[in-house]
Order: sequence, then structure tokens, then C-alpha cells
Amino acid sequence: MIEDAIVTAIAARLAAALAPPRGPLVPLHVDEGKAGWIDAPRASRLARFDDVFVLEGAALRFVRSLDDEPRRTAALERVTRTLAAEGALTAWRDERYAAAPEFGAPPWFLLERAAARYFGIHTYAVHVNGLVRRADGTAMWIARRSAAKAIDPGLLDNLVGGGIAAGQGIASTLVKEAGEEAGIDASLARKAVPEGTVQILRAQRDGLQQETIFVHDLWLPETFVPTAIDGEVAATTLVSLADAAGIAANASGPDAATADAALVIADCLIRLGVIAPSSLGLATLSALVRAAPRVSLRS
Repeated sequence: MIEDAIVTAIAARLAAALAPPRGPLVPLHVDEGKAGWIDAPRASRLARFDDVFVLEGAALRFVRSLDDEPRRTAALERVTRTLAAEGALTAWRDERYAAAPEFGAPPWFLLERAAARYFGIHTYAVHVNGLVRRADGTAMWIARRSAAKAIDPGLLDNLVGGGIAAGQGIASTLVKEAGEEAGIDASLARKAVPEGTVQILRAQRDGLQQETIFVHDLWLPETFVPTAIDGEVAATTLVSLADAAGIAANASGPDAATADAALVIADCLIRLGVIAPSSLGLATLSALVRAAPRVSLRS
């Protein structure tokens, strides 16, 4: 069982990392929907693209002529290229996310991934816990992100994780990322078991991270050793669940994990029953893991 002190530390770390954004945010409206949430300085900058956006009261909207997805997407390509040239975005990915009323719905527009947080759109990702049954108990593969990653370079992470690009689904993203980040072939990757979702809503230096993570467990053969293919993973290590809990608790230092990974690890520890029901921090941790983030946003 995971020690009470570690459970409490994970809860404290996640409570701090996943604290809701402070201050008012400006909604980006498309028709009657809210496609994103933008802080005041960024909203003011976007309003200066006056052939694309108009600031009406407390909301940012597209100009009337941008009335369908292709027109909005084309206009945003120009906007995001300009923002990137100004140094306002993270590294350009040349990959688009779909901004839509809900996952899988026809999109309002497609947006370069590097600008997703700038616009505060709802993004989706797949994370996989790589698990191994051993004689001494269950172990978990932990990956270290490449130092060249645009976000969270060098931090520890789940074995597999990646954003769901426009036109892709959960299963296709899982197979793709598992192959690229851990050398897991498609037939093995498809054995990953979906275990629900966790939610993130927090302010970051590059904007608002508003993300749903589709969590999966993949039980791997004891003889399997991950191999990074795409250069996004620097190394992988197989650790006990107690050590994985310690990693999730770390907010800083060489063995700190991303907040996303810490949340996914915590969810896994709870589901596998390695936190005693009597643990003082379990209720708090469970509430953080299962919360659907809400924040009072100006609209």
C-alpha cells in the first residue's frame, strides 16, 4: 500500500498544479457556442486582427463573413502565423486541433496545435499507463520527455501520451503514439483498456490548458522493453507503484512528472487499489482525480 504521507503529497501537488485560472477570461464565441477562453491581453491582441475578430461587449467573435469552418480555419492560419512570428506561441507543430462543440462533432474551425492554449480551446489527448505484472508486484513504465520538447521538456511522463489531432480518433492516436514513443506494435497497442477520462483546466504561460485525457491501461509482457522511435522520449524506466506514487508527488526536481502524468498516475493508483481506504488523503485525491473542472469565467 502507498504510504499516507505520499498520498497526501500527491493530493497537495495536484491541488496546486490544477488550480483553476484566476481573473476574468474572455470567451471566443462561434454562433451560440464558446469555442475558447482567452485572457485579457491575448484577447486585446486578437481584436487587432479586425478583419478576423470583433470584440462585442465581453466576448470575442469572428467577423460575419467568416461564417463556416473553412473560412475560419484559413483566417486563423494567417493569425497564428503572425503570432508565431511575434514569439507569442510555443514551437510550431504543423499539426491542427479541431475546435468543436464536443468531441467528434463537426468543428467550428481547425487551429495550429501551438496556438491551442493561446485560444484556450478544449483539446483532447490519450495517455497510456504501461503496466507489468511481476513476482514482487505491479510495476509501471515511466518515460522521460526529451529536453527538446516544446512543453514540459525533460519531465517524467506516462509511457505513452499524445494529443488527438483533427481528423483522428482515440484508437488511431493511441496506436500512433504507442508506436512512436515506445515501439509498441499496433496489435499490442490495441489491447490497451480504456479506463475513463481525467480533466485539466489551468492557466499556463502559453494560455489556458483545457483538456480531456482519455486514460488507458496496457498490461505489457515482463520481457517487453520500450523503444523510443520519434525522439520525443529520452529514456524509459520501470518502477514499482510505490515509486510511481513518489514521482506523482514531486512538484520539482529531476524526478518530477508533468501535472498531466501525475493526474493519470494518481487515477491508476486509485483504480488498482494500492491506496488503503483508510488513507487520510484518499478522499481529497479522489475528488481531484474525478473532478470536472469548473471556473467562473466572464461571459
